[in-house]
Parts: sequence; structure tokens; C-alpha cells
Amino acid sequence: MAGKRDYYEVLGLGKTAGGDEVKRAYRRLALKFHPDNYKGDKAEAETKFKELAEAYEVLSDPAKRQCYDRYGHEGLRGAGMHDFSSMGFGDIFSMFEDIFGGMPGVGSKRRRGPRRGYDLEAEVTLSLEELATGVDKTLEFERNDYCKHCSGSGAKPGTQPKPCPTCGGHGQVQQAMQGFFGTGVRITPCPVCHGRGNRIETKCPKCNGTGRQRTNRVLTVHVPAGVHEGQAVRLRGEGEPGDNGAERGDLHCYVRVRQHPLLGRDGNNLICQVPISYTQAALGGQVDVPTLSGTELMDIPAGTQHGEVFTLRKRGLPDIRTGRPGHELVQVVIEVPRKLTKKQEELLNQLAQTEEKDSHPAKKSFMDKLAAYFGTREKKS
Repeated sequence: MAGKRDYYEVLGLGKTAGGDEVKRAYRRLALKFHPDNYKGDKAEAETKFKELAEAYEVLSDPAKRQCYDRYGHEGLRGAGMHDFSSMGFGDIFSMFEDIFGGMPGVGSKRRRGPRRGYDLEAEVTLSLEELATGVDKTLEFERNDYCKHCSGSGAKPGTQPKPCPTCGGHGQVQQAMQGFFGTGVRITPCPVCHGRGNRIETKCPKCNGTGRQRTNRVLTVHVPAGVHEGQAVRLRGEGEPGDNGAERGDLHCYVRVRQHPLLGRDGNNLICQVPISYTQAALGGQVDVPTLSGTELMDIPAGTQHGEVFTLRKRGLPDIRTGRPGHELVQVVIEVPRKLTKKQEELLNQLAQTEEKDSHPAKKSFMDKLAAYFGTREKKS
């Protein structure tokens, strides 16, 4: 197994990536390097495609992943790994068929007839302010679409595809298999027409017979209020076209949230830290607190302690299901000045002389416990 790349590097993931992240990364990259999509060197694409399948097989399996994390590639010897180097694209897509949502050209015993187009993924980045109200975003992405020149048939305009003589237009062939439990039949995509069911004698000059062209698509996506980081908005029918006129796949638009300079998020609640002076904490007062609708004056009661949390009700984000707003939790942090003027130092010294133990109950309790503990130790010694 010498010379193999790290599987996390292959999929572009960190070692803490969850199962859904592994699946999304593999799906995105596998579709990128599929021969119908990749515009570069086909041999390079095939090598990359098989490398991705091997990485996904390991990182999507908890037992294999644990073994790989501990011992590396050598730890996978005898772990039942597939030999992807000897497989074709169709075989690999068949193994992971549930991930691709009906990718054309994938063999399956469970499906018959035209296949649904496969899904696409996109991302949109929102601010907390936009999450609070919901927003319409313009989204631009690229997808395979029907060739406008041949209307998706793959044949030169004025000509028509003809039924494949190998599969009789079915797109599938049967192969006899001899196994441990006897003979059987395996249904696979036709190797001549690659599952299309027809043969193109004169290819369309625009799409070279594929019936597909890369096109730019611009649309508006509505992101509802209260959506969370990583959630997806599904746009039905905005994926790629299906096989032989089957329905399109969907577009899954994943939400990313831009970091706010003053506010954080915890569920539907917002979190904020506000520094106050020790005189504000002792005497009380008002401070400006940032909210999603602007600044707001918040009362600080006299005797406020460092780290105390106050609640601004219904200033948080709405629940995506009920619409009920969360709250804003404001933690105050007492800031001690690093430098004092002579006047401030004099006043603080005067204050220190007037302090009584009863005005600092936590400090008094600590000192009482300290004296009791060390007094007990001295008696024992």
C-alpha cells in the first residue's frame, strides 16, 4: 500500500469530519471527475475517481475508519477492501448508488426504465441579520443540461438515434454467472450504448453525441428565517436532466453563516459579551448592547457581579418551525483599568479604607474557609 495518499486529504476533509460530511465530499468530487463532467485528461479523471471511491469506502465505514486512523494504510490489509482499480465507472456508481440520486449509466437490478437526473449542491452565505428575517438570494451555478443544438438526443440535427443492436434498445444486458451457490444472472448496463438503449451514428457536433452541455444557471432561492448552519434548502427540479427524458434531479443549497463581530449563536438564542467598569458594576447604570436591530440600552443593577448574564427577551432568532423568537443572552465582564490617574488612585485608597467584610460576602466566606483549613493542619502537625 506504499504510495497511497491520505484518505482525508483525498476527500479534502479533516479527521473530525462526520459521516454526512464524508458523503457530501465524496459525492461532489466523484461527480466532478465523472467522464461526463470532467473536461481534462480522461485517464487522470479515472485514476482520481477510483482513488475517491477507495477513500470513501474506508472513511464511511466506522470499523475501517477506526483501523485506518490507528494504523494507516497497512492496518487495512485483510479488511475486505474492494479492488477499485479493476472496476469501471458504472460498477463503482452501482456500489454507491444511493448517494448519487440516479446518475445516468449506473447499473442496478432494482431499477427499470429511464433514470432520474442526479442532484447538485451549492452554497449561500448569510449574515445573522438575514437569518432573522429570511432572505431571497441570487444563486449562480453550472450544470449539465440538454444540448440546445440537438435537444438532448446526441444525434446530429436531422438524424435520429437507432436502437442499440447489442441490447435491443433496453440499455441492459444479462450475463451468466457461476458462483459458489450455483449459476445466476447478472444484469449490467449495455457495454456498447452505456445504458442509453440506442446508438448514435452521426453525433451532434456541439455535444459530441452526449446530448449534454455545460450551462450557467441563475435563479433566486428563498432561505427561510431561523435556518441553521449546514442546513439545506432543496429546489426541486433544478438538478441535471434525467436519462431518456426522466425527471430532473434537485439542487440542494447549503447555508453558511457569516461570523458576526459582536454576536454569537446558541440554537435560537444570541450571545453577547459586554465590558463594564467596576463602578458601573457597583453603582449600577445603563450600557449600550448590540442587537440585530441596532443598539439597545440595558439596565445594570447595582452590585452586578463579573460574568453575570442578563436576558433580552425575544431579541434572538426565530425558530424555523414555529417562528417563536429566541432571546439574547448578555454576559457582563468587569474590566479593571490597567493604569490609574493619581486622583483615581487616591479615591480608590479611600474606598479601600471604608470597605467592610460584609460588603464582600464571597471573599469573607473564602477567607473563613482558608483560615479553618490551615488552622486544622497546624493543630495536627
